[in-house]
Amino acid sequence: MLIKTDQGFEHPTPSDITPRAVFEQRRGLLKTLAAGAAGPSLALWAARDARAQAATTAGPGRLPKLAAQRSTVEGAVVMDKLTAYEHVTGYNNFYEFGLEKNDPARLAHTLRTRPWTVTVEGECTKPRTFGIEDLLKLAPMEERIYRLRCVEGWSMVVPWVGYSVSNILRAVEPTGKAKFVEFITLADRTQMPGLRSSVLDWPYKEGLRLDEAMHPLTLMAFGLYGEVLPNQNGAPLRLVVPWKYGFKSAKSIVKIRLLERQPRSSWEESAASEYGFYSNVNPQVDHPRWSQATERRIGEDGVFQRKRPTLMFNGYEAQVGQLYAGMDLRKFY
Repeated sequence: MLIKTDQGFEHPTPSDITPRAVFEQRRGLLKTLAAGAAGPSLALWAARDARAQAATTAGPGRLPKLAAQRSTVEGAVVMDKLTAYEHVTGYNNFYEFGLEKNDPARLAHTLRTRPWTVTVEGECTKPRTFGIEDLLKLAPMEERIYRLRCVEGWSMVVPWVGYSVSNILRAVEPTGKAKFVEFITLADRTQMPGLRSSVLDWPYKEGLRLDEAMHPLTLMAFGLYGEVLPNQNGAPLRLVVPWKYGFKSAKSIVKIRLLERQPRSSWEESAASEYGFYSNVNPQVDHPRWSQATERRIGEDGVFQRKRPTLMFNGYEAQVGQLYAGMDLRKFY
């Protein structure tokens, strides 16, 4: 259902902008809280929340710096106004740490990012396990200012720090059989309280065609705002694919697999009719339960701001449109 306001524009209800399974599970949790079943843990929860909120609002400077040069990749620096640091780090989807947007900022302090390794395997001649320190030195760090569009209808503009994923893939030398790349994320119940949720089958998995993964704009991010990634944003490294909906950008990656056949992503497995493999930002293809034609930029003029039109491929059509020449983008959504 959409709510009409006296200003003449529409706002989705929470059930419209949240995947159905997540919304229903969240509603069940609220009922439990109302019944008092979670009462004994509320004091601990409140104390943890206070600590996390204090850290989140501290702003840039609380995490180690991550030096980077300005990227020269075509399309890698948009001129839109940056989203404020507190919104980028405090309003996230990272279901491994909870279903609400502020859960990752409150709960991700439990994530341990050292030591950390990423195994790259499959259809390649030089499979390898990289330590995070190896990856940090693999290629020069660049600052890239990307738009990020969420399937739920909100967007951000984020100054990421990292380098093209192609640097990692070239290091392992894909074979001629490699056609797809799968990204697998950490799933550790001792660190990630959200794994108790059954909304997805963990670990979280995402995939790209090899040519998409090799595109210069496809970023492996190690930081944002000139600092290392905060835990809630996918530390210590995450994927960023700016022309696709945000859920394609897997966080806290531990394995990369080069494959001959197309993998199934976590959201495909959970709700294939709503979340396809390609997931390109396309304002002409609606989500089954809401329009994708407009978006709300987080932090702009409050919650009742007028929405802005969503751009094809999130504004990166000139750079990536040729990847999909001849494809029916309504069928391959």
